[in-house]
Amino acid sequence: VQLVESGGGLVQAGGSLRLSCAASGTVFSINVLGWYRQTPGKQREQVADITKGGSTNYADSVKGRFTISRDGAKNTVYLQMNSLRPEDTGVYYCHADQVRTPLRTMRDVWGQGTQVTVSS
Repeated sequence: VQLVESGGGLVQAGGSLRLSCAASGTVFSINVLGWYRQTPGKQREQVADITKGGSTNYADSVKGRFTISRDGAKNTVYLQMNSLRPEDTGVYYCHADQVRTPLRTMRDVWGQGTQVTVSS
């Protein structure tokens, strides 16, 4: 099973982007799905996450601007990013804490990352 992100790109400040992350392969269930971002010189930080039950959690810096959601049937998580700021620039990574497949349970699964660049 792999997590495959899409939707990154270049946008002007104040604009919007929607990131998607889909789990490939046969998946029975995924526990918590989240988005992290990393900028040069900084540690990777959590942006938002969502449980299987739909409970969400956001970093203070994105509250009110970003919305995380998931489609259980498609094993996909989304991040709608509005009112983007230059400081939102970074590589955004999708993460799953636990993925159950027919063969095994995978833990701490990361996507390859997608670049988001916000110009001022």
